[in-house]
Amino acid sequence: VNLENKGDKALLKGDNPSGFSTSNKHHTYFEIEGSIAASGSVMSLIDGNGESDKITGDYCFFNLFYNCTGLTHAPELPATQLTSSCYYGMFKDCSNLTEAPELPATQLTSSCYYSMFKNCTRLEQAPKLPATNLADRCYTEMFMNCTSITQAPELPATQLSDFCYSDMFNSCKNLTNAPELKSTELANGCYNNMFKNCSSLTETPELPATKMSQYCYSGMFEGCTLLTKTPKLPAMQLDSCCYLSMFSDCTNITQAPELPATKLASFCYSL
Repeated sequence: VNLENKGDKALLKGDNPSGFSTSNKHHTYFEIEGSIAASGSVMSLIDGNGESDKITGDYCFFNLFYNCTGLTHAPELPATQLTSSCYYGMFKDCSNLTEAPELPATQLTSSCYYSMFKNCTRLEQAPKLPATNLADRCYTEMFMNCTSITQAPELPATQLSDFCYSDMFNSCKNLTNAPELKSTELANGCYNNMFKNCSSLTETPELPATKMSQYCYSGMFEGCTLLTKTPKLPAMQLDSCCYLSMFSDCTNITQAPELPATKLASFCYSL
């Protein structure tokens, strides 16, 4: 489709009740040249009119706008019922996208937002994330290398899943405020590399959990060079690699936290 003049539009819709992408190897995507703004409901590609709030197939919108560097505005994402990997990589490498669409779902699915905005270097504000029911890897790499984001959204969930926040803000170099992390029950890798290389972060959130899981805090603040103090680490029950590289390369920390645990685990304080 060739849009010759500024303001020209192409209207797209489809009848795809089961979705139109089925895996990371079999998926439909756009290729865009020039500056393009998308609008309207992305669900128009599923039901033809954009009224549905239910995504039916896994990987439905996988990599839909991946590497569309000319995309300046995202379509609406009204779905409240998600599927596994449904938005995986949807806007990855959209380096001119400045605003994220609303994400109203409160119950997530495995890998649903994985890498969704990764490398969107002009994205200035993360969308609200109201979900209270998480799933494995649901937010993994979601905002990785979004170097224009300065503040993280609230994260209201108190029950975590494996690697749910892993690498979520990795390399967000202008992030100055971390969200409150309310959970006292952790999951494997839940905060793995969450704020790694956030070199403008000056304070850490409180970490109230007293029982660790494997890799739960591994690399969490690695490379946060403006941190001068660490949070309290009250855990008495450790697990393998739980604190692995947690403060590696935090070159301005002047005082280490108390470590009350008397029974250790494999590689719990490694590096």
